[in-house]
Amino acid sequence: MAVVLLVSIALSVVVRAQSAESLYTTALAREAELREELALAPQLRSQPPGAATAALLRRIRGAIANYEGIVRRYPNSGYSDNALWQAGVLAADAFWQFGDTRDRATALRLFAHLVSEYPSSSLIARVPDQTGRLNATQAPMSTLKAIRREVLPGAVRMTLELERETLFSEERLEGPPRVYVDLQNTQAVDALKEATLPFSDNVVQRARVGRQADNRTRVVFDLQGAGRYSVYSLYNPYRIVIDFERTGASAAAANDAPGAAWTPAPVAPSPAAPPAAAAANTGGGFSLSRQLGLGVARVVIDPGHGGHDPGAQVRGLTEADLVLDVALRLEKLLAAEPGVEVLLTRRSNAYVPLEDRTAVANRASADLFLSIHANASAIASVNGFETYFLNFAPNREAEAIAARENAGSARTMSHLPDIVKAIALNNKINESRDFATMVQASMHERLRQGNRSVRNLGVKQAPFMVLIGATMPSVLAEVAFLTNRQEAALLRTQSYRQQLAEALFAG
Repeated sequence: MAVVLLVSIALSVVVRAQSAESLYTTALAREAELREELALAPQLRSQPPGAATAALLRRIRGAIANYEGIVRRYPNSGYSDNALWQAGVLAADAFWQFGDTRDRATALRLFAHLVSEYPSSSLIARVPDQTGRLNATQAPMSTLKAIRREVLPGAVRMTLELERETLFSEERLEGPPRVYVDLQNTQAVDALKEATLPFSDNVVQRARVGRQADNRTRVVFDLQGAGRYSVYSLYNPYRIVIDFERTGASAAAANDAPGAAWTPAPVAPSPAAPPAAAAANTGGGFSLSRQLGLGVARVVIDPGHGGHDPGAQVRGLTEADLVLDVALRLEKLLAAEPGVEVLLTRRSNAYVPLEDRTAVANRASADLFLSIHANASAIASVNGFETYFLNFAPNREAEAIAARENAGSARTMSHLPDIVKAIALNNKINESRDFATMVQASMHERLRQGNRSVRNLGVKQAPFMVLIGATMPSVLAEVAFLTNRQEAALLRTQSYRQQLAEALFAG
């Protein structure tokens, strides 16, 4: 009788686990669909903004409720802590996108539940980053101080100058075409409150400033003849930059309408550093940039993957999340350096096409471009770090890694001749090789301090699409192998992620 009872209990446990797994798998699939909908913004933005936002939020909150249902029904399942984590991140992302404080409260509640009820979960280490960002919204109010416009070759740049770093979201709408930027916890100076700033331009016709609920300020750019656009942040002072591409052969925009309320005061240049002795390239010679004594003032950091492209995934560890965390840490280190500006190609779990990442760096006139990735291998024992510069792949290993990282490219075979030409005529190859060598040496020095078994896989070359077209020295760093159990365990810790950021910073 006892044997029968034990068998019955064991079968019950198996059935419950299978049921929890089935529900969790279904919930993940539903979440993936919602995140694709967020990434494929044109479908959403073709609707009236109120209806689009409300409909998507309803579905997102329904998905969160599904995750919570798994936890209530199967509290002892191994999937419950994962369900709470997924639900919390989804609620937090909804808050960042739409600014509804109810989603922020939901996210904080779910993360608190995860910490209190599942203290042994490996996901606990990732909670502080999420709650820290959410609690930062209670920081002192920021101020929108100025809006300025700059005409670039083929584009118009709009810059929002703010008192301090500010959480923001943006969206493009049609009918009529416009882009709005919502600034969280921000107020405008008196001269900009409810202001309309006209421009004599066929790309950005005017900027409108309005007050929203929850201490938000919205800046709307009314457009005509604008193509793609990109948004990024700069520091010292903090500002949000929006570049709008021209679609036609339009001439430079006419002069702006006058108005001291939105014309910024000149910014005093940073004091120049004393000149350093000229250094040769690793090959022993002096490239043209070294002959001319050109330095570095603006750095673009590219966290790989994002949105519906998570990259490598192993036991709850996702490449896109990991490299974004490292990139944000690296940004803080670089932003503290005098005379150095930093911008990221993405600041959230958003999808950015490979081709747009170097385009952001080119439009920003960056001096260096660093793309951060994490590696994967079918052989679980493989570990280590490696740094790539743009060139043709010399072996099958480099070919395989390039094929995996380029899988998200939108280019077709018709682009092959131009791509081959761009690689063959890469005039930054010496500087990029030097840049990769410095980054690799720095990672070797720093990472071995906390992981003596980590392998230095060296500087390599491959035709990474994310590096093609960059007009500045550019490299791609593969900082670790998610598929290696020891490295994956280290990557789950805040201390090792900070160590990675410091290693890249030193490089």
